[in-house]
Amino acid sequence: MDRPVNPQSPAGDRATPLRHRDDLIAHGLVRPEDGPLLDEVAARYATAIPPAFLSLIETPDDPIGLQVIPSPAELTIAPHERVDPIGDDALSPVPGIVHRYADRALLKPLLICPLYCRFCFRREHVGPEGGLLSDDDLNQAFDWLRARPAIREVILTGGDPLMLSPRRLRRIMDALTAIPHLETIRLHSRVPMAAPDRMTSEMLDALETDRAFWMVVHANHAREFSEAARAALRAIQRRGIPVLGQSVLLRGVNDSVPALEGLLRAMVTARVKPYYLHQLDPAPGTAHFHVPIHEGRALLEALRGRVTGLAWPTYVLDIPGGHGKVPIGPDYIGPAGDSVRDPNGVRRTLGGDVL
Repeated sequence: MDRPVNPQSPAGDRATPLRHRDDLIAHGLVRPEDGPLLDEVAARYATAIPPAFLSLIETPDDPIGLQVIPSPAELTIAPHERVDPIGDDALSPVPGIVHRYADRALLKPLLICPLYCRFCFRREHVGPEGGLLSDDDLNQAFDWLRARPAIREVILTGGDPLMLSPRRLRRIMDALTAIPHLETIRLHSRVPMAAPDRMTSEMLDALETDRAFWMVVHANHAREFSEAARAALRAIQRRGIPVLGQSVLLRGVNDSVPALEGLLRAMVTARVKPYYLHQLDPAPGTAHFHVPIHEGRALLEALRGRVTGLAWPTYVLDIPGGHGKVPIGPDYIGPAGDSVRDPNGVRRTLGGDVL
């Protein structure tokens, strides 16, 4: 499908996300003849394309459109795909908490996102209609954290924590800051890229804490670093908040050397340190995004020595069933003595003369 998007379409309110099939058709994002299949997709998985992301889509099958436009391909479920691909549900002792590692826990205060990625590993749970923890649930989560001094870090995720109101986010940050054994608070978000207008002074004020605080933003293509996104990131950084970047390796989005290099360079240019490059989690209906691990390793190998070490992420696979992330990047140690290795068996990453 290679039809241009019509940003002047009268259907839908340009100030709000596109959510419905008819609006997607009117904007030239999906084909009318796919309507019945898209209704089936919509019955299972939410759609939201906020204005900031819509403005970046040049064609429906470009690296931005592929991430957020629903597709009939999502109805094809591969045998290896799982509703809960990384085992969150079995590791949730109380609502909103996931505890996989001894020294840290996830806190998911809501399951609402500014956009709904078509490859999301939590796609069976997230959506605009639910997932907001009640005050009682939040208090139970805080009590659970207070009772476990081994936990030194809390990761706010969801959904997207920056979709909360500043007032509610402030309450959560204050409660976490008051737990003596919590040393680090981390927040994972798509908002600076997908809905940068939400990064108001009030929202930034809500993030104030005397604990080590890190923000991790999710971006998969260089074009996501729009002028508005970069301004939002600068506003975050001016508050002294370090920003890391995480991405998912996706077919048609960033599965080439130029695309992945462009993404990593865009992050570093925006003062975002690439942190994780995730192998796709096997969520239902996502197989069309799958890039085999051997291709991912080859991509990173091609970039070693080509981009600064500042731009180098850790390539990881989250082992299904709740077993955690494992680095799967390329290897550089092998038998010594051949023409491409040093005496220790370490392979060179730069060949020949560098001009």
